[in-house]
Amino acid sequence: MRALERIRRAVREQRYRISSHANEEMSKDELEAKDVEMVILTGKVARKFTRDPRGTRYEVAGNTTDGRCTHVVCRFLLSGELLIITAFVEGR
Repeated sequence: MRALERIRRAVREQRYRISSHANEEMSKDELEAKDVEMVILTGKVARKFTRDPRGTRYEVAGNTTDGRCTHVVCRFLLSGELLIITAFVEGR
């Protein structure tokens, strides 16, 4: 299964959690969980980071529910749960 399909499945099945760092960054950019979900469900993988010893990270870029271009960085935990590491609005 392609990485983006796996990421989207985790979001659709609510098998993800948002890190405290991501919550802080989301608050700064006035993002909500529904915005993160929208970006993942409709966006594209912009970058893949393979050198992280904790596991491959994916940066998904897309639009929020109100049309802001946003990036979400995530990775899978050993449990199979998706961890949202950070999320930010482009250009902020």
